[in-house]
Order: sequence, then structure tokens, then C-alpha cells
Amino acid sequence: MTVGFRLSSFFSIFAAKFQIIMIKKILFTLMLGFSFLSLFAQSEQPFRSVSVNEFEIAVADTSYVVLDVRMPVEYAEGHIPGTDYNIDVLEDNFKEEALKKLPKDKSVALYCRSGNRSKTAARILTENGYEVVELAKGYLGWYDAGKPIEK
Repeated sequence: MTVGFRLSSFFSIFAAKFQIIMIKKILFTLMLGFSFLSLFAQSEQPFRSVSVNEFEIAVADTSYVVLDVRMPVEYAEGHIPGTDYNIDVLEDNFKEEALKKLPKDKSVALYCRSGNRSKTAARILTENGYEVVELAKGYLGWYDAGKPIEK
């Protein structure tokens, strides 16, 4: 009976230690996951993504230049009235062209078709000293809101 008692005690201790190790692994994994997620939660965009109505106000404000970062063919099919520049963000020379053409003493209000390319352009411009607002839902959001367009 003592051998059985010793074996059951051994297995009880082993099981308890195994559970502690597993709990530690689970906690470590959870902590690592939350740390990873907090990196994304804390990183803020260096520019503002704005609604159609907020963008409309920026377009009317003369302290902003308005930049369409779509391809020229997209721009020709229709663009937001008051757009000052069309520089395609997908072109290799986007940064050089933008830095050459855009005045440093004005903020930039920019947009693309749906709001994806404009975020790329906004990052590039803010990294180079510009204050930027970008139309969160892009030209399509503007169009869907019934705002005026030019061709």
C-alpha cells in the first residue's frame, strides 16, 4: 500500500507541476499577444482621416492645397472641384514630384478613389514635413454623398 501511495503522490505532484507549467505558458502567450496588439492600438497615424463633410470644409479653406493621388485617367473621369494637383502615388517619382510641386507653407488635403492609396501618400507627405488630411472614403465616398464633381 505504501508503494501505491508513493506512486499516486508522485503522479499528483507531477500533474500539479505540469498544470503550473501549462498555466505559465498560456499566460505568457496571452501577455505576448496583448503586447503585440497594444503596438497597433498605440500607433497613431501622423495625419487625419476625415469624413466627406470635413474634407469639403478643408477644400474650401485656402490654407489647404487639394491633391488627387489617383492615376491621370481616373482624374480625367471625374475629380473633386478645387483640386489643385494630380500626382499619381503609384508612380515611382511620386515623392519627388510632390515635394517639387506642393507648397510647404500650406496643408494638404488629399484623396484617392477609395481611401487606400491616399493613406500611403499621406504617410509620405507627413514624413516630409507636410500637415495632411485625407478623405477617408476617397472619391467614391464623396460621389456617394452626392457632392459635386468636375470632369
